[in-house]
Amino acid sequence: MTKVPRKLKAAIIGSGNIGTDLMIKILRHGQNIEMCAMVGIDPASDGLSRAARMGVAITHEGVEGLTRLPIFDEIDFVFDATSAGAHVKNDAFLRNIKPGIRVIDLTPAAIGPYCIPVVNGVDNLNALNLNMVTCGGQATIPMVAAVSRVAKVHYGEIIASIASKSAGPGTRANIDEFTETTSKAIEVVGGATKGKAIIIMNPAEPPLIMRDTVYTLSDFVDTALITESVQRMVADVQAYVPGYRLKQEVQFDRIDTPIRIPGVGDAVTGLKTSVFLEVEGAAHYLPSYAGNLDIMTSAALRTAEHIAVHMQATTLTQA
Repeated sequence: MTKVPRKLKAAIIGSGNIGTDLMIKILRHGQNIEMCAMVGIDPASDGLSRAARMGVAITHEGVEGLTRLPIFDEIDFVFDATSAGAHVKNDAFLRNIKPGIRVIDLTPAAIGPYCIPVVNGVDNLNALNLNMVTCGGQATIPMVAAVSRVAKVHYGEIIASIASKSAGPGTRANIDEFTETTSKAIEVVGGATKGKAIIIMNPAEPPLIMRDTVYTLSDFVDTALITESVQRMVADVQAYVPGYRLKQEVQFDRIDTPIRIPGVGDAVTGLKTSVFLEVEGAAHYLPSYAGNLDIMTSAALRTAEHIAVHMQATTLTQA
């Protein structure tokens, strides 16, 4: 008789926009992940109220309250959707009580290795803490990596524009961490020698859908190779974020006059590639303009599913 692996049990810390959207995704689409607990600090938060209505265990006493829930001993995964500063404390607290627990970090704290599912999603399956970079990083670093796999990228710059209404207090508190973490991940995961990240919170009414612009300066290469690589990467991201798409054709410019870029070293010439993206959310919690929310939670769930399959396979092999 074939032994069927159990679903792995998950808790979410942070009952705001990101945490609530992720909870709904797990409840609706989790294949190997089971939603078991929602943690907040505001007993009146909408996220905790929704969780209770959906049969999920809740606490408004933060990470300490999570450890007092009867289900805690069975928790395999914790998703942290708070803030960078809070995550450092949350991870240390959990690690002291349950050293082997898996933590997926949706803040820019970057304690663990960066993870972009379509680029390096299977590289850190045994990591106890994985960092999902930022919403802008999840949307744009795949494009930098798409160029990087066909040509050396000297410089990568991304501009993420999100609707102000889709940015909760955690996002607003993490602006500096957003730019630092995304810039570094452009280099570490995207493959650029030097990375730069900019975020714009657009207050326009009605709210505008998430837009992302990616610029790379690479060695000269056949532009058809970059176009094909970008289109293939877009299709890979669409597998878990259906609203992810190119806004227009990839554009190219030759840079024949050497330019000096801080952090790159010698002055360089090369091919400038411009990629324009749009990310429409699935509207699980916030409206569809909040693609920044959707791509972050979708990437976190995809990463957790990869790890769960790996953990289940390891358990079956050892059984």
